[in-house]
Amino acid sequence: MGTERVLALQEIDTAIDRLRTRQRALESGEAIAGARTAADEAEIAYGELKLQIDELDRDQRRFESELDSLTQKEAAEQKRMFDGSIANAKELAALQHEIEALTKRRSDREDEMLALMEQRETVATAAVEAETRSAELRAEVERVSAEAGEELQRITAELSQRTADRDALAPELDPELLELYEDLRRQKKGIGAAALVDGVCQACHEQLSAVELDKLKKTEGVRRCEYCRRILVF
Repeated sequence: MGTERVLALQEIDTAIDRLRTRQRALESGEAIAGARTAADEAEIAYGELKLQIDELDRDQRRFESELDSLTQKEAAEQKRMFDGSIANAKELAALQHEIEALTKRRSDREDEMLALMEQRETVATAAVEAETRSAELRAEVERVSAEAGEELQRITAELSQRTADRDALAPELDPELLELYEDLRRQKKGIGAAALVDGVCQACHEQLSAVELDKLKKTEGVRRCEYCRRILVF
């Protein structure tokens, strides 16, 4: 049988190698693992934002409690100032100073609480976005997982067909040619035979010299590339 058959076998073997590589990747769950990692990271980010919101809520409750206390204390001091219970000018001056200090503290706390509420609003917006992102990535994990399962089924079926094609074709080759081809495949990254197109070996992509081409044309039997030594098929 001519060397043309070995090129057909090479095409089948190349397809089988490609399918097996993809099959291993799918069986190892690489694609799913990547999607799951992204989803986990998004969920962690969402969880951290929720913790920030909880902390800000605690701070807000603390500010509200302090403001309530300051307001009540200020109101009580204001009442003492005007109820006539204090007649001493020095005590009144001290009380006035205390009221002013309470007013200042209350104003500062109100400003701080306003800034905190604005911060909480920003974090809450980010949390909503993070939650949406997390949900989308979880859905992506499910989609990738389903698609990977379907692709694995298709590849397994195609691989079975290609293997059957190889089993049918290999015995048709001359045993010595088949042995040489198999040896070259092991040595040269799965490529043991290649077409020669316009004087160029399609395996190593080297241009053969005119002298070498003429020599090959006159060669009977197996022709091989002068550069990579693979089997050449005109």
